[in-house]
Amino acid sequence: MDIIRVFGINLRRYRKSLGLSQEAFAEKCGMHRTYIGAIECFRRSISLENIQRIADALGIESYKLLIDEKLNDM
Repeated sequence: MDIIRVFGINLRRYRKSLGLSQEAFAEKCGMHRTYIGAIECFRRSISLENIQRIADALGIESYKLLIDEKLNDM
């Protein structure tokens, strides 16, 4: 499992489900839009503190960003 890819896919899915652009979401969690974009494009690793900030901004538990949905479908 590529955790960076899983995290980026989940972040994009949850962000879009809230109807937020990368820019609006970045502002909501106090990060830069290009940082959010890099995470969603699998170009950045992310600290535990930032995982929690992102989860809080999405209104979800942080572990949900680390679950590979493809594995759950098996």
